[in-house]
Amino acid sequence: MKILVVDDSKIARVYIIKSIKSLGIEAEITEATNGLEAVEAYEKSTFDAVFLDLTMPVMDGYEALEKIIQLDKDAQVIVVSADIQPEAKLKVLKSGAKNMYSKPISDDKMKNIFENDLTI
Repeated sequence: MKILVVDDSKIARVYIIKSIKSLGIEAEITEATNGLEAVEAYEKSTFDAVFLDLTMPVMDGYEALEKIIQLDKDAQVIVVSADIQPEAKLKVLKSGAKNMYSKPISDDKMKNIFENDLTI
């Protein structure tokens, strides 16, 4: 399984990766610190799942999500953001995200993501 974790915060990326590993999931994990790096990574390789922040420098998560969906209409993108406004969630779901969760991601939330949001 290949997973892309995108967040400008190293701590946030560490939490997500730790939660994935806590489930015993064997995965090749690629990290990106902004949306542009995420899109460039997706252009080189497809991923089984993408965990994407919204507020980042260079290219935000909204634009990155649109570009990833353009590259792969079946991309499984989970947005993980501190912005939990209903408008933000509606926008990312309309843009093709599978779901949106607030930071930080707990092990229980991650289990729910893999059981209910992703088809892997």
